[in-house]
Amino acid sequence: MTAPRFDVLGLGNAIVDVLARTEDDFLIANGLHKGSMRLIDEAEAERLYAAMGPATIISGGSVANSIVGVASLGGRGAYIGKVRADAVGAAFTHDIRATGVHFATGPAQDGPATARSFILVTPDGERTMNTYLGACQNLGPDDVDRETVEASAFVYLEGYLWDREQAKEAFRRAADIAHAAGRQVAITLSDSFCVDRFRDEFLGLMRSGMLDVVFANEHELMSLYTTADFDTALAALREEGVTGIVTRSEKGCLIVDREQTQAVPAHPIDALVDTTGAGDLFAAGVLFGMARGFDGVTCARLGGLAAAEIIQHIGARPAVSLRDLARQNGLPV
Repeated sequence: MTAPRFDVLGLGNAIVDVLARTEDDFLIANGLHKGSMRLIDEAEAERLYAAMGPATIISGGSVANSIVGVASLGGRGAYIGKVRADAVGAAFTHDIRATGVHFATGPAQDGPATARSFILVTPDGERTMNTYLGACQNLGPDDVDRETVEASAFVYLEGYLWDREQAKEAFRRAADIAHAAGRQVAITLSDSFCVDRFRDEFLGLMRSGMLDVVFANEHELMSLYTTADFDTALAALREEGVTGIVTRSEKGCLIVDREQTQAVPAHPIDALVDTTGAGDLFAAGVLFGMARGFDGVTCARLGGLAAAEIIQHIGARPAVSLRDLARQNGLPV
């Protein structure tokens, strides 16, 4: 097996984030459930944008954020995602390439506009997401470049994209190519609402051998196994034959497989500002470490460090070099 050219290749929703600070009263007045993510159409996107306060616009998308995090750690990242040939799509393309990530997916020449996520951040740092998926829903198997997949140590799939059949076909194609090349495949379950909709399919992916690593938070894991008891869900995950990475906010994370469960504490922070992207950057650190052959605890510590950096400022892309930050904290990069 040849040495990989990329540490991590991500497949996900190519989205531009529109972030604004707001109060709980605004969420209530607009019928928004705090801390949730809902899908909206283009008309609702325009209405919400007109109603929200001053905004910061920055390229996002869950797995795209993770791949940018890999690059910030000094890793070699690649990304596959669909944008429209419009101004927002051009901004997304520029931003991700400017971080050093390989991004060669051709933009759609017609159809819906490039996706946008309107993220409302309350004073406690919690974010409420309203996402217009637009062009990113049209990612399909033809967008999966065989050479890029074969050259990537890990292929990382985004649960948010598991909706349209052509996206599922793209996932399966990427996973099949990766495994045939001796590479590994990881997925993030993304959100409890994704798990509620696709529980049986996600479990099927795990049990079919398509997945090697699964990222989930406590709520997603309990939803996956339809239980309100975390330990019950953890025991079920332990029997799946995958490596489970379970995040627990300020309690850190658990690394779970059939042999053992390792607890790794969260990295300390000075102040919580915005939780947007915490899970994305955590996954970046873990996958970067796995691609480089580090032990599980070191991978989790890299993830915790990246997550701690991201939640101390607005936005889901690193504000400083994560590679420098890791070195300052005695972690290998």
